[in-house]
Amino acid sequence: MTIINHTLGFPRVGLRRELKKAQESYWAGHSTREELLTVGRELRARHWEQQKQAGVDLLPVGDFAWYDHVLTTSLLLGNVPARHQNKDGSVDIDTLFRIGRGRAPSGEPAAAAEMTKWFNTNYHYMVPEFVKGQQFKLTWTQLLDEVDEALALGHKVKPVLLGPVTYLWLGKVKGQQFDRLSLLNDILPVYQQVLAELAKRGIEWVQIDEPALVLELPQAWLDAFKPAYDALAGQLKLLLTTYFEGIAANLDTITALPVQGLHVDLVHGKDDVAALHQRLPSDWLLSAA
Repeated sequence: MTIINHTLGFPRVGLRRELKKAQESYWAGHSTREELLTVGRELRARHWEQQKQAGVDLLPVGDFAWYDHVLTTSLLLGNVPARHQNKDGSVDIDTLFRIGRGRAPSGEPAAAAEMTKWFNTNYHYMVPEFVKGQQFKLTWTQLLDEVDEALALGHKVKPVLLGPVTYLWLGKVKGQQFDRLSLLNDILPVYQQVLAELAKRGIEWVQIDEPALVLELPQAWLDAFKPAYDALAGQLKLLLTTYFEGIAANLDTITALPVQGLHVDLVHGKDDVAALHQRLPSDWLLSAA
């Protein structure tokens, strides 16, 4: 039996809250954008090295966020509300801050997106906004850039993505009402493009977080997982990751997916790991914490 040590993510604020201080300095106009970006690079490098020295085999990349990881995913997909967009259509870190704070050192102020709690934690995220007829494209390459950073430092990495079904579940429709699940086929090509870029970089495993699978979901949402992951399968090994509760109620849905591994939460979840392991496909990797 092979045991692989990995982490789902690492605290990003810094031992001395360096990220928070750098952001506040930038927002106040006391430092430049490049100085802020440099702090981010230094923190990521330090945190990867700390994990490596602690014996972590696969280092998470994509757990770093300038605001929150759901907002990072929105920018990845090009999901920027019209009121926060740059006039030239570009997306930059100030775009992200306008969505999160309503203002940034550049661009016009506008009402911030709604903020709500991340599942059962005191961590908050910016709620994605969806409009009818919306289009998506790979717009914000933070994940790919950070993978390149880590690889250049000689690390073996495991990129982290928020899964497409959970992402849609967490969002809200604005304006004319429609079923936001209908956007799934529109965002999947962006996920496919990201996975293809990661495959080009020699990545073996990708952690794809679907914490919505611990919830009591409507059947239509459960049914959406299989075609979604059929579309994402084949390029890389996918570690389907759940947390905050057990998965027994949705295990039939999970075991039908074309992934190569599953992470479960044994702290908050009440699943019996031995019984769970027996129900998983024999070639799956089981990760637990």
